[in-house]
Amino acid sequence: MKAIVLALSLLFAAGAAAQVPDWVLVSPTGRAEAGASFELLLLGPEGATLPDEIALRMKIGVSELDLRMQARSPQENGRRAYVGTMPAAAAGAAALELADPPSNVVVVLVTRRDAVQALSGQPASGEEPLMSEDEPMYFVVGARGGASARFQLSFKYRLFDYSSGFGSEQPWLAGIYFGYTQNSLWDLSAESRPFRDTSYRPSLFWKWQRTDERTWIDAARLGIEHESNGRDAPNSRSINILFVRPEWRWRTAGLGNFEFTPKIYAYLEKDDNPDIQRYRGYVDWRARHDSGGDWIATGIARVGTSGHGSLLVDLSRRTRGLKIGPLSGYLHAQYFNGYGEDILDYNVRRKAQLRLGFAIVP
Repeated sequence: MKAIVLALSLLFAAGAAAQVPDWVLVSPTGRAEAGASFELLLLGPEGATLPDEIALRMKIGVSELDLRMQARSPQENGRRAYVGTMPAAAAGAAALELADPPSNVVVVLVTRRDAVQALSGQPASGEEPLMSEDEPMYFVVGARGGASARFQLSFKYRLFDYSSGFGSEQPWLAGIYFGYTQNSLWDLSAESRPFRDTSYRPSLFWKWQRTDERTWIDAARLGIEHESNGRDAPNSRSINILFVRPEWRWRTAGLGNFEFTPKIYAYLEKDDNPDIQRYRGYVDWRARHDSGGDWIATGIARVGTSGHGSLLVDLSRRTRGLKIGPLSGYLHAQYFNGYGEDILDYNVRRKAQLRLGFAIVP
């Protein structure tokens, strides 16, 4: 029995030894800051020449990025120091390895100066991760006309990596995204507390971003979107639209940051609600202000062809300076007035509603 155990131990040790890579990455500190430079050491096999530049694969959660680092010192005793910039969108544990040849995986803890600000969609240097927030994410509760809650989840996913495969060969492909937003109204006053209506909005769009200082527009989106509530007739509501969303942004020294991002659309299909344009129109007029400190305000207005419309105003306050214990994110207030708070009642006007709650992304 001892001989069998010894033999198995020797086999395991030999297998483990065989798996030790010839190229080894080492982080001197095990930490890095998003948007800042960081250092790695590369140890090569005996007699190997260490290159002036190395290519790395970096994985953070579901996102996988390519990263390049430059040598910062000459090769010495089979090792060399390299420096690179950690993407501004990175946060948490980042696993890095050489793209080629095979190496070990080194884990670096990435911290951010202001993780909440990055999540809120503020412009930052570096590339956007594969999966990121799209529209605001919040949960708010109001009591006018009976208690009700409204909450929204939203994300977008970049389908092509800008640094490898088709994305590197055809850079414009790296601007193609799949988006998904879900918005629900929850009736808290009814006996069984049912959801009054839920809107599901998958989309596919191409996003263009300005790369110079001469272009008159900062960014734009072009895509198609489906919206429905997933219910049977007569409560079924559904539309398909083709949209374009130009984006303008202004930064000021004393008044914070401003955005104007109108969403202009044409209806491709609206059989369940053929007169919806009378209440929604053809444009979502959206404006946003970030004070640069603690307050963020967003307004969306719709004006239908019949003169009916709606106004949605969101106001968020960062909690980081309020010293209210472990709570993070934003305190959130939302005001809605007009027609069509949900797609089921697109042609119904209810009482104006003020709701309070919290937001992850304002």
